[in-house]
Amino acid sequence: MLLELFRSLSSSWSGFGIFNYLTLRALLACFTALVIGFAFGPWMIRELKKLHFGQAVRTNGPQSHLVKDGTPTMGGALILFGITVSTLLWADLSNRFIWVVLFVTLGYGAIGWIDDYRKVVHHNPRGMSAKEKFGWQSVIGLIAAFYLALALSVEPGGTFAEALSKWYDARFPLDLTPNIHLLIPCFKDIALPFGLIGFMVFTYVVIVGSSNAVNLTDGLDGLAILPTVLVGMALGVFAYVVGRPDFSSYLIFPYIPGAGELVVIAGALAGAGLAFLWFNAHPAQVFMGDVGALALGGCLGTMAVIARQELVLAVMGGVFVAETLSVMIQTTYFRLSHGKRVFLMAPIHHHFELKGWKETQVVTRFWIITFILVLIGLSTLKIR
Repeated sequence: MLLELFRSLSSSWSGFGIFNYLTLRALLACFTALVIGFAFGPWMIRELKKLHFGQAVRTNGPQSHLVKDGTPTMGGALILFGITVSTLLWADLSNRFIWVVLFVTLGYGAIGWIDDYRKVVHHNPRGMSAKEKFGWQSVIGLIAAFYLALALSVEPGGTFAEALSKWYDARFPLDLTPNIHLLIPCFKDIALPFGLIGFMVFTYVVIVGSSNAVNLTDGLDGLAILPTVLVGMALGVFAYVVGRPDFSSYLIFPYIPGAGELVVIAGALAGAGLAFLWFNAHPAQVFMGDVGALALGGCLGTMAVIARQELVLAVMGGVFVAETLSVMIQTTYFRLSHGKRVFLMAPIHHHFELKGWKETQVVTRFWIITFILVLIGLSTLKIR
């Protein structure tokens, strides 16, 4: 929005041309989201308290969490507001990847909002049924997967409409472009060939899986938001690399025209996330709820697919992966062993709490682990 304004003004004064730089707009998006979060955060917390949108803490969880009962939830709406406004102000709105990331992020946010609303307003502890929630996640994920398959096929200087027309004229070929092949980290000449169907299935798993993984991680004050910010910023770096023909050629990555614009969303995510952490740090004044966790996970998954870094996402988001696997292992073993458990409690952050770690210790150590994993993920830029 502002980019178009500054571009039109640059014809009168060349100084406005500075806003064409992605890195500057990413920083401005970050700053804008920070200001929005700090400005509206206290107001949102007061309104959530007035509406009695408080989190119900499960009684079979760690006893130290009982004091959190009634803490305002659904604060993730503040994050989504900051990301959306900042992106619309500073991103190139003609970019196809900007809109698909916003579509997934806000779509999953809407699912989370409905789920949270039913829990806190209708006093339904289940919220949306698992079938209903997963069904809507699947619809959004599959739409995004199909769109991305064609969007990644757009040639330099081309448009999505041209890619769609070309696919139609060729009678719907399944092998669209090497850009949809799965890259194997650290290997420059190895990629797993994906046809349209394989790419859609894999993309669907990445987006839906990332969304639910972040949601499972969001169980302690500040635990999910900082890893999300760190991973999002790293994905922004990857998107910037594959979006530039010179950098992608030098580092032996596929060139994805337009992918670099995701740096703006990464900046907005960082600003909105850090502002939210100000209020979500222990002891939390507000929780993000499903409206934030589902949306942010979907955002990370979609960005990873566009940057062709799905496997690197699994590395950098190792905390999210561990949380998800702990639930799957606990549930499966509980059923097969007729009531026995592998962990004291799942997700795994509760296991460490019951082992004697303080909540702040768990959170800080998981942050440190994520920071290390992000550095490992970024190292694959050069280790090829």
